[in-house]
Amino acid sequence: MKVTAIFDIGKTNKKFYLFDENYTEVFKEYITIDEIKDDDDDPCDNLMAIENWIKEQLKNIIENKKFEITAVNFSTYGASFVHIDENGIPLTPLYNYLKPYPKKILNSFYDKYGDEMAFAAQTASPPLAMLNSGLQLYWLKYDRPEIFKKIKWSLHLPQYFSYIFSCVPVSEYSSIGCHTGLWDFNKHDYHAWIYEEGIDKILPPIVTTDTTFKSEIAGQVMQIGAGIHDSSAALLPYTLSDAESFLLISTGTWSISLNPFSEQILTGDDLQNDCLNFMRTDGKTVRASRLLLGKEYDLQTDKLASHFNKASDYHKTIQVDDILLQQLLKKNSSYFHFEYIPPQNSQPSKTDYTKFSSYKEAYHQFMIELLELQAQSSKRAIKETPIKKIYIDGGFADNDLFIKLLTHHFPQYPIYTTQSSLGSSLGAAMIMQGEKTNADFLKDYYAMRKHNAPA
Repeated sequence: MKVTAIFDIGKTNKKFYLFDENYTEVFKEYITIDEIKDDDDDPCDNLMAIENWIKEQLKNIIENKKFEITAVNFSTYGASFVHIDENGIPLTPLYNYLKPYPKKILNSFYDKYGDEMAFAAQTASPPLAMLNSGLQLYWLKYDRPEIFKKIKWSLHLPQYFSYIFSCVPVSEYSSIGCHTGLWDFNKHDYHAWIYEEGIDKILPPIVTTDTTFKSEIAGQVMQIGAGIHDSSAALLPYTLSDAESFLLISTGTWSISLNPFSEQILTGDDLQNDCLNFMRTDGKTVRASRLLLGKEYDLQTDKLASHFNKASDYHKTIQVDDILLQQLLKKNSSYFHFEYIPPQNSQPSKTDYTKFSSYKEAYHQFMIELLELQAQSSKRAIKETPIKKIYIDGGFADNDLFIKLLTHHFPQYPIYTTQSSLGSSLGAAMIMQGEKTNADFLKDYYAMRKHNAPA
């Protein structure tokens, strides 16, 4: 059986899929890999362990003989660079995009290149320090000049995994366009600061997302994709299959609301609230807003479990209690202190669990407050676009309370949940198979469920 192999590398789970020529998933494997510490003792992904796992998965499938891999592609999270020397060897750990950014260096950047909000408007990138991955290059140049001098190429993470097998260093639009601070969206070119700092010399040539390279692995010839940013990959099946305007809320560690139909210019207020532009695989702009939904959820459910003396995964057992939910919604109160999501309104300095009689009550209230922030974020992405529907994929598509509260905030739109595990990987596979699709694609491959607001 001929198959396309896709590695979907998230911050939490690393997934490996095989798709047949009809995009049917015929094999899946996933793993979690413990973080390690970088050279500043900050947590980071274990690049070598991920790389070894990828090579092992390919080797096992090739030796199995049941499948013939014709193509391989990579979908990964963004805001991450791998810096390699002239021999292709990584020079640094895979620095975490949440790593603290030295204030002195950050100030020197804006002293050179102007007001941070003006810069943000030009690059469609809210000022997010390490999450503006271009600023990671500036940090390396001035904080670790000896390392910077040895860099032959700085590769976005999807393109690094591609490089391992193709040996061709490239840059690619969906990675360049994800809040990097690299790209001037008005000029359709790298921002002037990239050339002034000489950073363009370590950024490989730009290729389109559908670029492939022929390679031989363990005696088997296959096409290697250039790699794709996971949010762009998750969006691709929807844009190819649905001509009507929609919003996609892609959930996981990050919840990213993606609007590929917006023509509104980002305002300063948008940028300050983590609303930005991505680039689609065809170079068009996607209006997006983000919040660290999954990370906040994991933190708060751990705290709930600790306070109520429950197992850490007890939240998975909670069923929607409609009567309790309506009672709590009427209170319109805030009890939770969030650590990863900035509040839009006032919130307590710490969570007071004594307000709740049970885990169930506290969990329902937590989700009410979390979904208030999710709704505000999604409304920023929609802005004035006359969308017709909302799609939700990723881990929270299986959370009934999440979906019910979302219908409460968006009663005017039908909301569709889709099979949660395939979004990014399937988009990466479609790139390798010529983006074949039809009008029934989402229904056939995404196990869609429609949710309407309560009457």
